[in-house]
Amino acid sequence: MKFLKNNFYVVYAVILAVVSMFTQEIVTFIMLGFVFMALLNINTTLQKILEKLTKN
Repeated sequence: MKFLKNNFYVVYAVILAVVSMFTQEIVTFIMLGFVFMALLNINTTLQKILEKLTKN
């Protein structure tokens, strides 16, 4: 399932890249990438915390 999630993120990034090329909003694409990576990091951390809490 994790592999499928990673593929989805890559497809999402490619779609954003294509749209940003057509609209000439490269800086917006880069900033969205940073926000997206931060949200993924937060999500991963919260999932690890939840996993530890459910084990106890």
